[in-house]
Amino acid sequence: MGLFDKIKNEFVDIIEWQDSSRDTLVWRFPRYQNEIKMGAKLTVRETQAAVFLNEGKIADVFTPGMYTLQTQNMPILATLKGWMYGFNSPFKADIYFVNTRQFIDQKWGTKNPIIIDDQRFGMIEIRAFGTFAFQIADPKLFVGEIAGTNHHLTTEDLTGQLRSLIITKFTDAIGEGNIPVEKFAANLEELSALGQQKLNIDFQSYGLQITKFLVENVSMPEELKKEIFEYSRLNKIDMHKLTQFKTAQSIEKAAENSNNTMGMGMGMGMGFGVGNTMTNMFGQAMNQQQTGNAPNTQPPPLPASSAYYAAINGQQSGPFTIDVINNMIKQGSMQRTTLVWKQGMSGWQTAETVTEIGSLFAQVPPPLPPV
Repeated sequence: MGLFDKIKNEFVDIIEWQDSSRDTLVWRFPRYQNEIKMGAKLTVRETQAAVFLNEGKIADVFTPGMYTLQTQNMPILATLKGWMYGFNSPFKADIYFVNTRQFIDQKWGTKNPIIIDDQRFGMIEIRAFGTFAFQIADPKLFVGEIAGTNHHLTTEDLTGQLRSLIITKFTDAIGEGNIPVEKFAANLEELSALGQQKLNIDFQSYGLQITKFLVENVSMPEELKKEIFEYSRLNKIDMHKLTQFKTAQSIEKAAENSNNTMGMGMGMGMGFGVGNTMTNMFGQAMNQQQTGNAPNTQPPPLPASSAYYAAINGQQSGPFTIDVINNMIKQGSMQRTTLVWKQGMSGWQTAETVTEIGSLFAQVPPPLPPV
């Protein structure tokens, strides 16, 4: 190497990054031991940002454009270097180019099932997967919080941590979304919007932004699917019939597992009984749909007994049922003139004027005549 080549390689005159990759987030300009010449040309292309560091401290940030490096357009670096006046000598600084374009089609998914508590089906396990897109929204913050001293940072270096954060926030979104588990598939767009909103709260602290978050599928165990399907079909008939149906299935399976002749006979008998039960069940359902009236298979509730308050010894007591009042009359603790009241009465009345209580006094014998 001649003297001319040595001098030529000592100074950096052109600073740029021609990115040909599809996954590079941050790239450090390879200055090595060379110094940057004051007045060097800096080219920052679209979807790029250039961050200058001085001894590990973040200085100036350049957005897309062409610059001639001077102390006037590097105010923070000039302060850190102690350039009180114009300074034209070469200087040293670390330069990081940051890729600010969107990184799309990033995959995420649950390695382990997410456990949620459903009000009807109890503790259940679900899995989910989808895609997301992100970009670096604040290059200065991202270099300080994530890139550090890495010379070359790719999406593969970062997405592992991002996926873990996504799973945590997606689990929170499911709980806050208040969506029934059987309706997850029909509300993927709503789940996606909730997930993106919660994720950006944390991503902003790293200088990142989620530009798209999609939940493509939410799956659950097969036995839970079957139970949900049965629930959706039979709930339209009668919840009581769902219990009958489950019981009939258990009896039928028990009969099928019998290993002796008696068990087989019992199984056949139970099978016929189950058949009749199911026939009656769906026959009643069909009749209900045709007539529009639900079959009255349950007796009406017992009428509620009256409850009265009574003025005993100048104080309000009760409430007392009619049976208790009857015993009080027999024991003499309630007289005909005792004031009573119950809900619906306009005011207190003497016991003998209340039809329900007055008839009880006729059952009590009068006092014995004096001897």
